[in-house]
Amino acid sequence: MIKAGIIGGAGYTAGELIRILINHPEVELDFVYSTSQPGKPVAGVHQDLLGEIDLQFSGEINKNADVVFLCLGHGNSIKFLAENQFSEKTKIVDLSTDYRMNGEHAFVYGLPEFNKEKIKKADFIANPGCFATAISLAILPLAKAGLLQNEVHINAVTGATGAGTSLSATTHFTWRDNNFSSYKAFEHQHLNEIGQSLKKLQNNKLPEINFIPNRGNFSRGIHATAYTKFEGTLEEAKAIYSEAYKDSVFTFVVEEELHLKQVVNTNKCLLKLQKFGNKILITSVIDNLLKGASGQAVQNMNLMFGLEETSGLKLKASYF
Repeated sequence: MIKAGIIGGAGYTAGELIRILINHPEVELDFVYSTSQPGKPVAGVHQDLLGEIDLQFSGEINKNADVVFLCLGHGNSIKFLAENQFSEKTKIVDLSTDYRMNGEHAFVYGLPEFNKEKIKKADFIANPGCFATAISLAILPLAKAGLLQNEVHINAVTGATGAGTSLSATTHFTWRDNNFSSYKAFEHQHLNEIGQSLKKLQNNKLPEINFIPNRGNFSRGIHATAYTKFEGTLEEAKAIYSEAYKDSVFTFVVEEELHLKQVVNTNKCLLKLQKFGNKILITSVIDNLLKGASGQAVQNMNLMFGLEETSGLKLKASYF
């Protein structure tokens, strides 16, 4: 069995990781480290796990764990690894932004659909951001085909869990309920991740990527639309995307109209292609806490340990 540890165990992504790992056939959850909850029952914080886990939060780490997931606030993973040493055999998956654009410790960017072979050989994974995952999966096939030549316009909406558990003016129920807003227009930090991936696939000069992120009044999920000029036919576009995702176990190009309940509580990304005149519209939907965070982290772990990619991740959508 793979002995796994979680660092920063009280947040949303940690809760999802715990839920997956305690039901993973090849994993034993060894410890959940938390500076704010040591000695307290894990199920006391993650109350959906009542009756499923007897583990308590730990104030100590097991330096010999086989894999460690870092679920720390952005900027804290680098600090934690500088202060804590793990064994040479320990693999690390970081869910923060710290190593996505940082080459320290030879971190590999963990987007399995486009980096699978490198992930299989990696000891350190920088798990992609939620917006970056939904948007990259929507437009990377065009870049891979060398067809991303014109400005891209992206509008995406995320649920309240995307902001984490810390309270702020825009995360209170009274603010979110019956409300909708944009933020960080054209400046969201995930643009750097997306651009990094695009450059690796399309060597020529990239077009401008215009991204408007939005806050929705729902708990979880991301609904993203991206459009750009595309001179080919819809059938040609579908062929490009089908080829790009022919070996994917979680990303699917579909004909149906998309909505969040098709993917919430799953590790799937669903994509729909439409052609309007000389433009192609790509719609992408994911669960921000799973395919956009913890589910993808376990998907990466499975690849790193030579397991079936879907192991522990055959999760069903919450449709009603």
